[in-house]
Amino acid sequence: MSEKYYIKGGTPLKGEVSIGGAKNSVLKLMAAAILAKGETKIYNVPDLTDVEIMLSVIEQLGAKTNYNKTEKSLTIDATDITSVTAKYELVSKMRASFIILGALVTRCKEAIVALPGGCAIGERRVDFHIKGLEALGAKIKIENGYVHAKANKLVGTDIYLDLPSVGATENLMLAAVLAEGSTRIQNAAQEPEIVDLANFLNAMGADVIGAGTSELVINGVKQSDLHPIEYTTIPDRIEAGTFMAAIIATKGKAIIKNVFPAHLTFFTDKLLKMGANIKLVDPTTLEVSCKNRLNSINFVTQPYPGFPTDLQSMAMALLTTANGVGIITESLYENRFMQVPDLRRMGADIHQDRNHAIIKGVKKLTGATLTASDLRAGASLVVAALMAEGNSVIEKLHHIDRGYENFEVKLRLLGAKIERKDDELISPVDLTEGTRNESYL
Repeated sequence: MSEKYYIKGGTPLKGEVSIGGAKNSVLKLMAAAILAKGETKIYNVPDLTDVEIMLSVIEQLGAKTNYNKTEKSLTIDATDITSVTAKYELVSKMRASFIILGALVTRCKEAIVALPGGCAIGERRVDFHIKGLEALGAKIKIENGYVHAKANKLVGTDIYLDLPSVGATENLMLAAVLAEGSTRIQNAAQEPEIVDLANFLNAMGADVIGAGTSELVINGVKQSDLHPIEYTTIPDRIEAGTFMAAIIATKGKAIIKNVFPAHLTFFTDKLLKMGANIKLVDPTTLEVSCKNRLNSINFVTQPYPGFPTDLQSMAMALLTTANGVGIITESLYENRFMQVPDLRRMGADIHQDRNHAIIKGVKKLTGATLTASDLRAGASLVVAALMAEGNSVIEKLHHIDRGYENFEVKLRLLGAKIERKDDELISPVDLTEGTRNESYL
């Protein structure tokens, strides 16, 4: 079956929406949970395909899990780890599962983890992970597509990352928790998800200092010092930013709940400069609105706290109908403009030159049949379709399902005309009336 989004654009989004738990945080908390014996319970866990894949990875290692989708809670009992192998069939589906490497090698003294392979948005090498683990004392060889890591004892050391890689920072944090002595990671990633992982580890009994800065210090503890905990995941800042963009794109006015505004400071600042209205209602609630045509801006994606690459495509969708010309420079990934061909099909005026995109605002976008090529590109096409004149169809929703829970349901709560249907089973739908209409497109 091939499910697709059917969207009728032009309806201002209004009402309230609540943001779920951060995908890029909870996946790493799941890996960290295997460090402590006993039952750890994580709350605010979104129902996403990436979460399902990570569950399969840790279950394959011998951990017992119970995911209550109604309560958004996940219990992981890592008392018995019976395998140290994370197979290619699972790791290849989601790069973030490679984070299991650091946790396995420090708890079990050995890990066999498949190399994650390519990625739609560009090459993301694991060199920093490997070099850092070797600096801690792990013996590593790569063969037949797997990383084999062994370490009778890991010893703390100073590690400098050439780039502030989020994945490498997290993998090395996990490995260093049970290392002998202190580990210092310089030029570490500073993302909120790093802070969440550090808080989680410290609650378990680890000793991590400096999370949220460019220098992390992990003082090694003993296995017996770690204990299972209950912990609540932070809200997903990228989901929040996506809904902010959708509300602004449709000239709507809505409340976004369960958001940490400080995690979106740079993105919010750019939206304000474009002409959007964003008000802090309370510490975890924003009111977002827009009445007039936006103004174009320029920006460069950067590691946190700079402009997030995961929200670049959403900002591009907004720029397509803004006054003037905006320039986006993507400094992190070489293939992060995969939404451009589809936006052009909707009437956008975009010139791409390698990692630069020049967007000349047009008066309107028009509906079209579109294809989600990756997670964030797919979400940006939903934003574009909501703001466009007429009807759009978006295919390959499995990409969007990786990072957005009940996306169409939440959008409908805000009044969006969006349906998720299998076009092989039903006729197209007239979203204005909710009845079948063979002339829908």
